[in-house]
Amino acid sequence: MWDLLKDLAGFMKKRKKYWLAPIILVMVALGLLIVLGEGSAVAPFIYTLF
Repeated sequence: MWDLLKDLAGFMKKRKKYWLAPIILVMVALGLLIVLGEGSAVAPFIYTLF
């Protein structure tokens, strides 16, 4: 997992693709929100956002 993040950071640095960072952060945040909220009482409220 850490190797993937290092490779991705190296790619963004070398190719000057800094605009990818916010997109990746938002995707990771949404993924964590879905995974962590799946089994909780908050789940119905999270799914109404989508």
